[in-house]
Amino acid sequence: MGSESDIERILFTESDIAKRVSDLATEISSDFLRSSADAVVFVGVATGAFLFIADLVRRIHAPITIDFIRAESYGSGTESCGDVRISRDLKVDVTGKHVVLVEDIVDTGKTLSHLISYLEKKGVSSVSVCAFLDKPSRRKVEVKLVGSGKFYSCFECPDYFVVGYGMDYAELYRNLPYVGILKPEMYTK
Repeated sequence: MGSESDIERILFTESDIAKRVSDLATEISSDFLRSSADAVVFVGVATGAFLFIADLVRRIHAPITIDFIRAESYGSGTESCGDVRISRDLKVDVTGKHVVLVEDIVDTGKTLSHLISYLEKKGVSSVSVCAFLDKPSRRKVEVKLVGSGKFYSCFECPDYFVVGYGMDYAELYRNLPYVGILKPEMYTK
């Protein structure tokens, strides 16, 4: 289990991803160079965003620091249980800082909203979101940014269960260099 033969169809190729991540990094760099002399804190939401944040920050041309936070709501299934818990907190002090929260996928919005509220309580100046994939058709919670925060995304994703480029099913498929639709028989057994 966990092979490329488990993929029904590729949605976003490796080259599609590289181009879009580069374009997005240019946009973010421009926005933050204009608006802030301070280092911006990029916070990757572990584990799904690890490939995306690595590719993204290497292309950011502005002063930045990087940290990770782990929020869990999925377990090993395909649906969020709705209860979000922080299982790994930040090491960087974000008080008074501009934060870019880097997510692999924004689905219902529950995890993201929880993380934004959590960062707001830490006294951030602003929270922007940079989502690799956005699934607005599944949104259940309105995502409210903080301060001058902005919502960035690489791709809008149709309502399929997708894996690859850091995203998993039962901790498998993260290493695929593309985003693909997982065959339903792989998660409905």
